[in-house]
Amino acid sequence: MTLVEQIQLLAQQKEEKIWQLNQKVWEYAELNWQEFRSAEATALALEEEGFTVTRNAANLPTAIVAHYGTQGPTIGFLGEYDALPGLSQQAGCPEHQVLETGAAGHGCGHSMLGAGAFGAAVLLKELIANGTITAQVEFFGCPAEEDGAGKAHMAREGLFQHLDAIFTWHPDSANHVMGTSTLAVMGVEYSFTGITAHAAGAPYAGRSALDAAELMNVGCNYLREHMIPEAKLHYAYRDTGGTAPNVVPAHAALHYYIRAPKVSQMLELFQRVNKVAQGAALMTETQVKWKVIDACSDFIPNRPLSQLLAESLAELGAPAFDEQDQQLAKKFQATIPERQQQENLSNSCLSSGLRYADYQGLALDNHTPAYIHQPQHAEMGSTDVGDASYCAPTAQCYLACCALGTGGHTWQFTAQSNSSIGKKGTIQAAKVMALAAAKAASSPEQLALAKQEFLQDVPNGYTCPLPAPEQKEGEQ
Repeated sequence: MTLVEQIQLLAQQKEEKIWQLNQKVWEYAELNWQEFRSAEATALALEEEGFTVTRNAANLPTAIVAHYGTQGPTIGFLGEYDALPGLSQQAGCPEHQVLETGAAGHGCGHSMLGAGAFGAAVLLKELIANGTITAQVEFFGCPAEEDGAGKAHMAREGLFQHLDAIFTWHPDSANHVMGTSTLAVMGVEYSFTGITAHAAGAPYAGRSALDAAELMNVGCNYLREHMIPEAKLHYAYRDTGGTAPNVVPAHAALHYYIRAPKVSQMLELFQRVNKVAQGAALMTETQVKWKVIDACSDFIPNRPLSQLLAESLAELGAPAFDEQDQQLAKKFQATIPERQQQENLSNSCLSSGLRYADYQGLALDNHTPAYIHQPQHAEMGSTDVGDASYCAPTAQCYLACCALGTGGHTWQFTAQSNSSIGKKGTIQAAKVMALAAAKAASSPEQLALAKQEFLQDVPNGYTCPLPAPEQKEGEQ
């Protein structure tokens, strides 16, 4: 029996267990740092499969690390399980039907992500147990990918440094292996404090924190001209100082995202944004404090491992969707304007080398494109997988789990994360990662190439973009 045939057979045996884990986590729909039931369900499933599980990994209550094996190279799989606020939606329903008003939902498919990575770890474990390969396998349950950068916290504690290879994936509407980078990002809250006063009777007695916040935004808008073109700044008000126009606001706060292609560039831009905030405080005679909420590094795709993933995807093929899946996908597509579908596929086109025209007319993706290594290009988003990629050779694939053109962070994605479409994509992702991992574990030469390229890409090692706890906050 070939390795592919073994994995196909093992996946059939484990399919329902993999999908049941997705369904549990999908139903729990817990926000970042609150994934207690999701983490425990994942830990119990791993223990049932013979893994030794460490809870509270890196002193994070919802982080877990599971290990199996005693000899050979160590292969890691990254899983996630946090949901997004306000994206509750009925499972598999192609109409916007909220399951629970105001509740969270898996609009980025992290329930599938965790289940698929769990599946890959289990399949590789079975190959170790039956003597097909000699290796050790570790599964990482990573909390708070959304607004938390859980992997950065785990990386800072050294949880990934010993790994010979890391594989992960993300649910998507198209199939490809990620050969691009991502943007490093830092989330910072800037809080201004002024002096309240009667806005008509004695405005000169007050110092407006809201004025300071607005001036900071103006200053950052002028700063944009003098940043590198690939860097990005965006913000939201956390506190507007109240609702009474006749009161000079004594408090206001902004949440900024600071992005750049490399983590070093992001940290430099962070210092420049701090100066703008300080200037706004000086102009208004207010005080400003800043607090880093989260931060993660850019992603570094490892060419040898990524090529293995792409070869494995080609061998196993795209998810085998049937006619019922196709019809359901068409119903979801009908809820998304074509312009949005095209924009949602822009990252897929960049990574796969395909044009939007190659996807037109399809409800579900059937491509298995060759790997294109282009780390000089960055997807216009960020992920804390980047921090893992600074610690060990890392490869990431995307598998179709929803209708082509479906955007992330939408009710459509939530619905399809618990559908027949999502199930087939998730199981296929588990098989693809397991096959690539088994090939890597069986080839010392391949792992050596991966390590060699990793050392070239990360000559100075890993520097965590999260400041130390005592340096997390500052003030003027």
